[in-house]
Amino acid sequence: MSNEVNGNQVISAMKRVINRVMVLKDELNRLDAAIGDGDAGLTAVKGAIALEEYLASNPPIEDLGKLFSNAGLAINKAASSTLGTLIATALMRAGREASGMAELDDNTIARMLGAADTGVQERGKAKPGDKTIVDALHPAAVAIIDAIEQGNSLKIASRLMLDAARKGRDAAIPLRSKVGRSSWVGDRTENKLDPGTVLFVHILEAIVEEAETQI
Repeated sequence: MSNEVNGNQVISAMKRVINRVMVLKDELNRLDAAIGDGDAGLTAVKGAIALEEYLASNPPIEDLGKLFSNAGLAINKAASSTLGTLIATALMRAGREASGMAELDDNTIARMLGAADTGVQERGKAKPGDKTIVDALHPAAVAIIDAIEQGNSLKIASRLMLDAARKGRDAAIPLRSKVGRSSWVGDRTENKLDPGTVLFVHILEAIVEEAETQI
C-alpha cells in the first residue's frame, strides 16, 4: 500500500463497499428484526445505491474532502433513517479532515476515522457500550490512530483497525441496547449481534481488501 491514497483509489474502495453492502440486505434485516425494526438492510442498500448513483453522475474531483462530504449528503438524502444518518455523518465529518486534499496520507486517514467516530457519537447520542455502530467504529478509530502515531505503515494500521472493529462487534453481543428503538425491547437485545456493528465491519473489510490490491 502506498503512503498516500489518491482519488482513484478512494473511488475504487467506495465501489467495493457498494458491492459488499448490496448483498447484505437480508442478513442485516434479519439481525435488525431480532432487536429493532428489521429495516437495517433496506437502509444500507438505499445508501449504497445513492452512493453508486452519485459516483456515476458526477465527474471525479480532486478535493477528496468534498467527495466524502457529497457522498454523505447523497446517502443522507436517500436513506434518512437513523443508521443512514449516522453513516452520512461519518462521511461528512471525515470529509472535513480531508478538505482540499487530492491525496490522503496516513495521518489524515487516521484523523478521518477519529472525526467520523466523534461525529457518530455526537449525532447518535451514543457511546461505547451502548450497543450501536459505535462499538465497532470507536475501537477501530482508536486502533488506527494509535498505530499511525507509533510509526506503523498504513497497511499494518489498517489491519489493526479491522481487527479492533471485529473485536468491538463481538464484545457488544452480550450487551443490552441503550439508545434508539432497540433500547425499547430491553433484554431481547442481549446476546444478539448489532446490525450497525456488522455493517461497519463489512465496510472496513471491503476497504482493506481494496487497499491491499494496490500493494
